[in-house]
Amino acid sequence: MTEMHTKIETKVIYKILKHNSVRGLSVASFELEVIGFTIALAYCLHKGIPFSAYGELVFLLIQAIILVGIIYNYSQPLGAKIWIRASLYCALAPTILTGQIDPVLFEALYACQHAIFFFARVPQIWENYNNKSTGELSFLTCFMNFGGSIVRVFTSIQEKAPKSMIFGSVIGIVMNGTILGQIVIYQKPRTKKEKKVQ
Repeated sequence: MTEMHTKIETKVIYKILKHNSVRGLSVASFELEVIGFTIALAYCLHKGIPFSAYGELVFLLIQAIILVGIIYNYSQPLGAKIWIRASLYCALAPTILTGQIDPVLFEALYACQHAIFFFARVPQIWENYNNKSTGELSFLTCFMNFGGSIVRVFTSIQEKAPKSMIFGSVIGIVMNGTILGQIVIYQKPRTKKEKKVQ
């Protein structure tokens, strides 16, 4: 799933740069992904888990930060709220990544990870709904994300992973499936209109 997510993030970056546009993309969604990956990576580092088990998180976090930076760049002028959020992240991320916080708080942060990824999708779904368009999102990348969530459920069951991990993957199926459905609903009528204009 992480490999699939890496390809998806790369395709989103490529599409933004190709079209010089972040139309239809929710900044909050991608910011929340950065927070979620930061917490997940920090937890793995703090628990001393072998790098082979979480190495892809490093690349996912780097890609997510680059993606947010690109979105900021194309969202000029940047408001004060964005600068405050970016500054807070830069101030707190090193502390979290080095595990220099209370162990109870650290466990609570990790427990919130699924909720963070859930709420990372909500702003994008809402943005799509309001615009009646999915902007720069592509069917293929969202389909891969949806498929990755399904595969992760079966993998987690086979590996006898904790129920919370399986639950997180089920949430991923629902949220990614919703976005995929929006792409199907909002892009088909648009194509018909374009044909009429031609």
